[in-house]
Amino acid sequence: MSTALLNVGTELPPLALPPISRTTLALFAGASGDHNPIHIDLDNAHSAGFDDVFAHGMLSMAYLGRLLTGWVPQRDIRSFAVRFTAITPIHAEPTCTATVTAVADGLATLDLAVTLADGTSTLLGTAVVAVPGTY
Repeated sequence: MSTALLNVGTELPPLALPPISRTTLALFAGASGDHNPIHIDLDNAHSAGFDDVFAHGMLSMAYLGRLLTGWVPQRDIRSFAVRFTAITPIHAEPTCTATVTAVADGLATLDLAVTLADGTSTLLGTAVVAVPGTY
């Protein structure tokens, strides 16, 4: 992490992801152990009132983690918290973003978001990371 990036208001380079596919959902289910049928079974999604399956919320959280660890080593992440605000439909193209909101006492605080092409925010959160050279 460059300390030049540690100004309040600095945005990390966004992480634009390919469309969520059924294969992505199946692979995530296998890797995470979350086999909730609402995410992989079209009939189950229909019976629950949805037009199609949709992505695991934890998949979006994992993508945000990927954005952070592309910037700082995992050991430097002090906290990482999110709240889910909308579902991520199949074929959506999520983009992960992070903006520095505070820098103090050797820590940088970031606002996080996962947003779809239509502007829908599906996940909002915060992270606190250690600033290099301060620990």
